[in-house]
Amino acid sequence: MSRTEISRGGDPPTVHPMAQTAIIAGAPEAPPAVSAGAETVRGGGSPASVRADLRYFTSELKITFFRTRNQLLLLVTAVFPLLIGIGLKFASPGGGGGGRGPTGATSGAAYFSQLAGNGVFLTFVALSLLLILVLPMVVGVIAGDSVAGEAGYGTLRYLLAVPAGRTRLLAVKYGAIVVWAVAATFIVSVIALVTGLALFGAGPVTLLSGTTVPLADALVHVLWVTLYVCAAMAALGAIGLAISTFTEHAIGAIAALLVLVVASEIVENIPQFAPVAPYLPTQWWLSFDSLLRTPIDTTTLWHGLASFAVYAAIFLAIAWARFTSADVTS
Repeated sequence: MSRTEISRGGDPPTVHPMAQTAIIAGAPEAPPAVSAGAETVRGGGSPASVRADLRYFTSELKITFFRTRNQLLLLVTAVFPLLIGIGLKFASPGGGGGGRGPTGATSGAAYFSQLAGNGVFLTFVALSLLLILVLPMVVGVIAGDSVAGEAGYGTLRYLLAVPAGRTRLLAVKYGAIVVWAVAATFIVSVIALVTGLALFGAGPVTLLSGTTVPLADALVHVLWVTLYVCAAMAALGAIGLAISTFTEHAIGAIAALLVLVVASEIVENIPQFAPVAPYLPTQWWLSFDSLLRTPIDTTTLWHGLASFAVYAAIFLAIAWARFTSADVTS
């Protein structure tokens, strides 16, 4: 595992094999290979180097997915779609839902009205509701803890003592965040889909544009929507990773990211801030309704994907600049 972990959730301390090797080897407190801006990359691109990178990445995934606190997060995430489906089963099918900003994004009311006729739409209802805070929180916990947690536990110096280099370490951390975000998003979609089909039935699906498609085609649309939300959460993970490189306190990084999400969602719904709304990180999250029309609203779709890509690129660059130049091992 990738660190000596003193978990807030009561998990027993564990030591990543790479960090353990560095400790046994008697790594100094501030090894020369990790001075500001320095990197040691041995055999880059060779088969042995690739295997080492895969082992490193696998170890990071193990500690991310097998940590008790994180497993509880996934469990809670899985329960939400089930509760939403049960609640809507006993409520009026037209019982509400908010709209989005001036870009003409998701209309929650449209999903609720369609849900009464086909359980597939519970997936879109669940994603719309959980994107407000739950999914950002689930991703933010991992992203905010990624570097700040290592620094706070005092294990970052040992990870950097291994000849992997800061850039490679940062890439592994972000890769684990992306895998986590994809897993959490697919858990929501799959649980919501199964619950919706069980509670509301299945059949040909009428899209938001009024076109009726077979169930198999509707499931393809569900996959596209899920991948779109994955892209949004991957961009959020990049923001959280960047914030995490500026502090040794994981709680502070997580809180800062969630405050940013909430502030963005508030600002985008204030008419006076309409000119800046398209540039907010959350503005395009619910624009996956462009995938529920025939033909697909490619203009909105590409605006959203471009926004995610730009945010990811900018904040990954910030994270790299900070992590490779600052003294993060003290």
